Amino acid sequence: MAKLTAPKLTNDCFALPAGVDWTPVDTALSMLRERLKTVVPEQSCVVSEACSLILARDVVAMRGHPPDANSAVDGYGFAHAALQGDGPYELPLVHGRAAAGVPFSGSVPQGSALRILTGAALPVGIDTVVLEEDVNSDGLAIAFNGSIKAGSNARKGGEDVQRGETILHAGRRLTPADTALLSAVGVAQVQVFRTLKVGVLSTGDELVEAGEIAETSQIYDANRPMLLAQLHRWGFEAIDLGKAPDARVVLSDMLDEAAQSCDAILTSGGASAGDEDHMSALLQETGSLAMWRIALKPGRPLALGMWGGVPVFGLPGNPVAALVCTLVFARPALNALGGAGWTEPQGFMVPAAFEKRKKAGRREFLRARLREGRVETFASEGSGRISGLSWAEGLVELPDGNVEITQDTLVRYIPYDLF
Repeated sequence: MAKLTAPKLTNDCFALPAGVDWTPVDTALSMLRERLKTVVPEQSCVVSEACSLILARDVVAMRGHPPDANSAVDGYGFAHAALQGDGPYELPLVHGRAAAGVPFSGSVPQGSALRILTGAALPVGIDTVVLEEDVNSDGLAIAFNGSIKAGSNARKGGEDVQRGETILHAGRRLTPADTALLSAVGVAQVQVFRTLKVGVLSTGDELVEAGEIAETSQIYDANRPMLLAQLHRWGFEAIDLGKAPDARVVLSDMLDEAAQSCDAILTSGGASAGDEDHMSALLQETGSLAMWRIALKPGRPLALGMWGGVPVFGLPGNPVAALVCTLVFARPALNALGGAGWTEPQGFMVPAAFEKRKKAGRREFLRARLREGRVETFASEGSGRISGLSWAEGLVELPDGNVEITQDTLVRYIPYDLF
């Protein structure tokens, strides 16, 4: 099947309604959900190479699983209707046997039994199997005690999956277990979306690479390695766009090049409205800039826009805020762009091992981890404390309203991997 081209986003897809100032988190997420759509084409892929790719179309079973009624154990098969009373029972053996891949060619008369092995198709005349361990045999007949239920140790044809049944739906990121299911029902190829290519660009004269000599006024770039690793873990194709200096022309050229190879771009730094915030200034020139002032802590305004038809997510330069904004906003947005549809993180209500008072007005995310059934938070809420990101294993989400948390108050905890 020919590769289909996905439509581009419009230049005003991130525009806020007139008069909107501070935007609640849920409102911002709803706007993204409504406006984003798949931007990558679909293509055919053999099942053995499809793991971690996103299904573009529903998949139906080519055959049932199991295809025929078969034995679940090694033992002896017979027609249950032949058994009289409560046992013990004795049945003569039919010559031969049934094995997986080597079916018994004849039928089994009622009142007789046949040697049958695990996975073997049930011959005509057999609907029940008795375990080998529960039988005595001299090679001519078998004897066993009752009672045994009709259909015992026998699998029905198609009891797991029926032929023609939809087994996987479009938007699913395929797992190793999915490849087993697809193969078991005879599916050799699936339609998938081409992996979303996400570029990561850092901006700022103050940034140097780890391993280089840093002057007193410079800092090592932590955002780009963090975001590239996170994208890779999520199954996207992460493209390192390097770091751009505080020079508008250079940044513009780098964005032009990135738009040729990426489906989406994450940037960090330069997304506010200062003299050196060139990212937001360039997006402003395209007429697509939307400064989303999210009621979120930690976090600053997100600079969203389009460059050469490619969506750009301008993240804060602070690594803590950059990661939180990536988890909360970029992850579901990238899933939507990549064909997986909109996704929401799975959180758990667990007892708090900390105390906190929070005023109404902003959604807050605290670096946290689970220990002995209770969730503890990092000692400092300072957004400059990168060590807290490493210490934590997830985030505690506090609602927009007023909250007072004491020991063992139930709070929502979201592990990093469930975003």
